[in-house]
Amino acid sequence: MNVLSPHISVCICTFKRTELLQRLLAKLAGQQTAGEFTYSAVVVDNDATRSAEQVVLEFQKSQCLKVEYHVEPEQNIALARNKAVEMAGGGLIAFIDDDEFPDDQWLLHMLRALRAFGADGVLGPVRPHFEQGCPWWVIRSRLCERKNHATGTVMRSSDTRTGNVLIKREVFAPSDHRFDPAFGRSGGSDVRFFELVMQKGHVFVWCNEAVVFETVLPDRWTASFYLRRAVRKGGLSGAWMRKQGSSGGHLAFAFAAACVYSTAVPFATLMGKHYCIKCLVKSAYHIAWLSGFFGHVHIRLRDD
Repeated sequence: MNVLSPHISVCICTFKRTELLQRLLAKLAGQQTAGEFTYSAVVVDNDATRSAEQVVLEFQKSQCLKVEYHVEPEQNIALARNKAVEMAGGGLIAFIDDDEFPDDQWLLHMLRALRAFGADGVLGPVRPHFEQGCPWWVIRSRLCERKNHATGTVMRSSDTRTGNVLIKREVFAPSDHRFDPAFGRSGGSDVRFFELVMQKGHVFVWCNEAVVFETVLPDRWTASFYLRRAVRKGGLSGAWMRKQGSSGGHLAFAFAAACVYSTAVPFATLMGKHYCIKCLVKSAYHIAWLSGFFGHVHIRLRDD
């Protein structure tokens, strides 16, 4: 990798979100580089019918940003991510989701943080972007908001994801440093990847200035969406913690949290729909965690 002026390959895995992909590519073309790096994009279509191909072809005609198009026909986000890594040519690899779009200085902030902290990768915040018509309770519940950290914070695997990350290519050098297809349908292959490479000594830090925005689509405007997601994530997390030999402390915390949130639901109802649904979601997550820990995992296809 050219340390002075590295090339960043921005990897985008997409599935039947053509309008959002079009917006993402347009925003990506406007990245400010300050002469410190070059970049291109790799789009991996996880749709065997190649629904994103025309979007990429039209973009290539009108923009100077180089975009490569590839297809992973088997619907599995882990396989799509692995295909993107395989096709990326840069010494640095960034990931951003197809329902997101970046701030104009996204990559510049990521690169500067990577250099400043001597890390193997950098993660940044994903903030919700609410489309017109989004119900008030979705916004006020803050269910779409994620954790923030101070810039330079060393990350734990539980706080990682591929929605906004920059990684040195060398992290992927060992053949087993890939996203596990076993988690590609139910979710969690990104967290498992980071856990693996962190165990090998790779360090990832946070950059709070490197912002991307995630569109909260209409299919996320229902309580059932957040409850289903909580059950899936809780069950998978509980099962994984048992597999890793979790201490009794994790189990005790999950049990206490499930009791507290379940008991609080009637009182939260009196405070408004946003409080009630958030309480239900928290309760569902911890109950599912306990279920997963004891071997009963409700797994469904990814819906987020």
